[in-house]
Amino acid sequence: MELRRLELAIPILGVAAILLAGLIGLPLAWLFRVSVAEPGGGGLTGANFVALVEDPELLQPLLLSLGVAFAVALACAAVAAPLAWLIARSDFPWKRAIRLLVLTSFVTPPFLGAIAWEILAAPNSGLLNQAYRLMLDLPRSEHAFNIYSVGGLVFVIATYTFPYVFILVVNGLERIPRELEEASAILGARRWATALKVTVPLGLPALLAGTLVAFLEAMNNFGAPAIIAIPAGLQTITTKIWTLFQFPPQPGLAAAAAVPLLAVTIVLLQVQQRLLGRRGYAVVGGKAGRPDIVPLGRWRLPALLFALGIVTISVLMPYAALVLSAFSRTLSVTLSPANLTIQHFTFVFAELSGTRQALSNSLILGVTTATAGTLLTLVIAYVVARRALPLWRWLGYLATAPIAIPSIVLGVGLFFAYTHPPFALYGTLAILFLAFLTIELPIGYQQFQAAFRSVHSDLEEAGRILGAGRLRTLADITAPLLWTAVVSTWCLVFVASIRELSAAILLFTVDTKVLSVLIYDLNESGDPGAIAVVGLLMLLITFAVIGIAYRLPRAGLQARPAASEEG
Repeated sequence: MELRRLELAIPILGVAAILLAGLIGLPLAWLFRVSVAEPGGGGLTGANFVALVEDPELLQPLLLSLGVAFAVALACAAVAAPLAWLIARSDFPWKRAIRLLVLTSFVTPPFLGAIAWEILAAPNSGLLNQAYRLMLDLPRSEHAFNIYSVGGLVFVIATYTFPYVFILVVNGLERIPRELEEASAILGARRWATALKVTVPLGLPALLAGTLVAFLEAMNNFGAPAIIAIPAGLQTITTKIWTLFQFPPQPGLAAAAAVPLLAVTIVLLQVQQRLLGRRGYAVVGGKAGRPDIVPLGRWRLPALLFALGIVTISVLMPYAALVLSAFSRTLSVTLSPANLTIQHFTFVFAELSGTRQALSNSLILGVTTATAGTLLTLVIAYVVARRALPLWRWLGYLATAPIAIPSIVLGVGLFFAYTHPPFALYGTLAILFLAFLTIELPIGYQQFQAAFRSVHSDLEEAGRILGAGRLRTLADITAPLLWTAVVSTWCLVFVASIRELSAAILLFTVDTKVLSVLIYDLNESGDPGAIAVVGLLMLLITFAVIGIAYRLPRAGLQARPAASEEG
């Protein structure tokens, strides 16, 4: 009987494995095929890659992307490392509030942040430049800030990338055993000597890994460069790939331009894994405990001003700009009741024909992607954790592979893969669903991979001894014990899906437009009030779902206290 149940389970698990391989392998195969195919479907050629190196119009965007990414990585490390140390290792006040505001910056779509800073720092209409001219009585031609520049691009991307470094460094510092620092003090080292010789070396791998993540995020970002760089007459490699799909389309060059992004991402992610993997020596001979808290003394106020300055720039000022833009007839620093209006809300929700469809498409894609992604990654994580199928290790590699695939690159591959029979899906929500599902696979898999480590396999074996098959055991025993991970994964995938722009901008049509693309289109038409309304709607949905993620898991665990203790 047990053999029969096992035979019924294996085909279902096998189908999930095949689906996973197809989601990732098919678009990448088409990407490489198109990059080396001669025009007209002839033989193979390397002309596209030669043009990428020799043509200045292709080479310069790649070099600019690398330069911007390098500058962003340095800026993020310079800002996030001190802030992380203040939160993790000092008696800094308002720790919880600062963490929450950094999280707010983390979940803010970079393209929406870029639009907010466009409202604030555009040379002519920017609110900061208006205030600057008003205070000094200067003509309209004068400005203090110009967001449409390389410096502006670096600033905006760094503003919404530094949380990656912050989170990694905070986690790394909080895991350093206190006993190691106490041993240094017992041996006569002063507090700052201990910090330099013990704390910093142990936290350095996390900082380097976070800096690499910042580099990759900056290099692969499409939204911020599209908002900031294109009006400045600049092109990054991601915006260049997008323009190569405009009329006249050059698919071979677009595919070839996507390959270096993929290659650099894979190499740097391998370096990051090696850096994080070397942290194991940190806990040898020590037990993790409450970290040693350093009193700031007279540096307390400067530290507080530093942290407040960061969250003001990344959250408070951009959000204030969006709210002001949504309720103002014309953008102006001179506030007056006569300038207040709800006209932009009326336009977006009653007059703009694409709003309802974009909102509907985003919610449909968010719900279906989150549901399918949660189920698929739950099954794959189960297969890997319990080694339920041959080649289980390769399934783990495939589930994390999309981390190494920039969204714009995946969008290019999906465009080629699903515009040809037998999978002619272009122009439907299905192609966006596949794109979002593939991009967000690592989120769910990593959540469940960690969760399965806390659920002992003996519980599942007990269920199977009592007559349940693998799938019944997974549904009735394992899944309830993983309730927190299930709800959190669903919410995270949903939020990530409704804010995705890089792949959507290549795959949408008039009937499949989503909120992120609608915001981009409104920016192209120069309607900051409508942009702010749609952006605030997206943020409202995001924070509502995050609020659910913080509440529902606790309810689920409280309903099963005994099971949680056993797990």
